[in-house]
Amino acid sequence: MKYFIVHFLLLFTVGCQKDNVVIPEENMTNNITYQISNEVISNPERGFMHTWPVYSEGTAMNENSLASLKNENVTLILRLYYLENFKATTLSQTQLDLIKTDFERLRNAGIKCVLRFAYTDQIDGTDAPYNIIQSHLDQLKPLVTDNADVIAFVQAGFIGAWGEWYFSSNGLTSVTNKTLVLNKLLEVFPKEIKIQLRTPLYKQEVFEYSTAIDNSVGYGTTDIARVGFHNDCFMASLDDYGTYQNIDEEKSYISQEANFVPTGGETCPPSGVPTASCTTAENEMTLLKWTYLNLDYYGPVLQEWRNNNCFVDFQKKLGYRISFESASLPKEVDINGSFKLNVIINNLGYAPVYNRKNALLVFRSAENGAEYSKKLNFDIRYVVPQVSFQLTESVSISNIPSGKYELLIKIEDSFENIANKPDYNIRLANKGLWESSKGLNKLSHSVTIK
Repeated sequence: MKYFIVHFLLLFTVGCQKDNVVIPEENMTNNITYQISNEVISNPERGFMHTWPVYSEGTAMNENSLASLKNENVTLILRLYYLENFKATTLSQTQLDLIKTDFERLRNAGIKCVLRFAYTDQIDGTDAPYNIIQSHLDQLKPLVTDNADVIAFVQAGFIGAWGEWYFSSNGLTSVTNKTLVLNKLLEVFPKEIKIQLRTPLYKQEVFEYSTAIDNSVGYGTTDIARVGFHNDCFMASLDDYGTYQNIDEEKSYISQEANFVPTGGETCPPSGVPTASCTTAENEMTLLKWTYLNLDYYGPVLQEWRNNNCFVDFQKKLGYRISFESASLPKEVDINGSFKLNVIINNLGYAPVYNRKNALLVFRSAENGAEYSKKLNFDIRYVVPQVSFQLTESVSISNIPSGKYELLIKIEDSFENIANKPDYNIRLANKGLWESSKGLNKLSHSVTIK
């Protein structure tokens, strides 16, 4: 009888433990490997762009032309305003209205611009004195403040032919005057916007330094952290028509600075060097972290790349090309607990993302499609080329009801008025993850909150 009772108790105990069995950790985690896409992907603030100059009180951008840019995978244009009629006067209301209309049409089309102002398109032309430049920038300040969301970057402009700072009829190419113009640009444009100078030496002269900025400075908004570079004779000669004084040193300097500030521009007719081959262009854009390049000039260079089947590669890799590599994500979490996000991310492009973005983890109910968004601390600017980035973050799921949820990532613009426009969201370079209608990237994972 004693044996029977003991045996019964043992069986009862084993039976009761069935509900408390320890499930192996691997059965509670979904380990995912993502596939890389081979598509040309349109993303904001990067890639091949068109240059659209306009003269004083000219015609605003055409809405149909802006809409058609999507067919070319173009998300960026250089808008170059020539102010040739205002070298001695304030800007007219007609001129200001033209710029305002352009900004509105850019926003409606889901496009951003690289912005530049100049007073002449002739080498022997005349520019404006500093006091006029100063007054024009004061007039422009409300416009650029209200429309900063559609300005990707600003090329310093204003001085000399094409606003490239080489020539000046008003003596503006001295370090003192270049400093005045740059400081005024930095004052007028919101701190989120980066200004590009024509050569690396100009930045070094203005800020009186030669050592590249690092992480401690580069991700901030001090003046030195806001100044990058544009090169409008890229790969056109040994020194790119005077872009470089000490070629190797200055390229190394740009390569380091370009982890934080943008480089871009255009090619021009080669002199003393062959037309840039695919290999040369690949090496230079990788080193200098090129983020955008003019589609309209110089034609023979672009055709060389098309003829040799690397143009499409450059379409893919100019700027950033962010992709998920793998993830390890929990299948179940307790209600009002935390979700452990663990994703490996790569950047297959030439350059980082330069402008701050908001990243959100989106929980979509499998039952009714309701979505709950949780803002992440993740800063996508840290995902630099050629280095794997591990995103590990504990995300509070408070206020999300129990149930099963599909997980997605949204990387939206930091400006609130375009944050919900999918054209301005970043699409990852993975197969089968993008939801174009909402601008969301799937994580290929579902979680149960219980």
